Amino acid sequence: RAENKVFEKLDEAERASLKARDLAQQLLTFSRGGAPIKTTISLGESLRDSASFALRGSNVRCEFSLPDNLWPADVDDGQINQVINNMVMNAEQAMPQGGVIVVHAENTIVGATHGLPLNEGKYIKIAIKDSGIGIAREHLPRIFEPYFTTKQKGSGLGLSTSYSIIKNHDGYVTAESEPGVGTNIYFYLPASEKEIPGKWAVGEPPPMGKGKILVMDDEEMVRNTVGEMLESMGYEVEFARDGADALEIYEEARESGKTFDVVIMDLTVPGGMGGKEAMSRLIEIDTDVRAIVSSGYSNDPIMAEFEKHGFSGVLAKPFKIKELCNALSEVLTKTDEFPS
Repeated sequence: RAENKVFEKLDEAERASLKARDLAQQLLTFSRGGAPIKTTISLGESLRDSASFALRGSNVRCEFSLPDNLWPADVDDGQINQVINNMVMNAEQAMPQGGVIVVHAENTIVGATHGLPLNEGKYIKIAIKDSGIGIAREHLPRIFEPYFTTKQKGSGLGLSTSYSIIKNHDGYVTAESEPGVGTNIYFYLPASEKEIPGKWAVGEPPPMGKGKILVMDDEEMVRNTVGEMLESMGYEVEFARDGADALEIYEEARESGKTFDVVIMDLTVPGGMGGKEAMSRLIEIDTDVRAIVSSGYSNDPIMAEFEKHGFSGVLAKPFKIKELCNALSEVLTKTDEFPS
């Protein structure tokens, strides 16, 4: 059907724009050491999506070995997508005549006898293998150094950024290579004891919710878009332009006995009160306030340490409706209370 094809194209465009957002964070992550904003995900899905996206239009293809029982991981999905993209693109560039990249993942338990600089415990081990030109023995120890590259075109930031991201996730990355044979890159990420949030299929409506949400953002288009998302899920929505506006609306609602179940607040408001100051003031009004901080500046330390600033959840812009739904579900579940 025509409408299904349109939906597929829009879904594809959304995926591309989100990947572009993730890639745009690469220099910021490297230069400012962006702390990860973690959610519980399936690495298998990220590996398949990111590797396939990185190879679009090339003469190289991927073969995947991803078990169904792969343990979940608590990671910054955008940053891990950067890692996969960087490593797959490096492998692709090492095979100018084309070829196959093997992406393999497995559950592993690291112990003291393994000799790895990791805490003992459960990990997901990921391998990205190419059959390209390889790396000279004298260069191999330097491939994760900033600005080191053997390519004529290249910044030398891809692998060093990946190294920094994996280290910030309490993981480990290493490589082995032989000139003329190929390169294998291995990285380890800690497994999570949490369950992956529920998902729904493409085209399927999101789960319905119930409650009253206050959305604070200085951009009218953002307010309208987030409002439409929330209303489609069954929530009642009100809007604020900045922190001062949000405080007034929240206090009036509370005095009338119709308090908000969750507040979603933009972190940065040019020329006005942003989420950080507004949150500290909201806590003075209501110690039980439940708020989600949202920002396009995912490298801001408040995003990674949101709980220290009183927030109950976090959303990195731009976000999809399922990410909004999961964030709301998590915030409401944390208090073991659901809006009536």
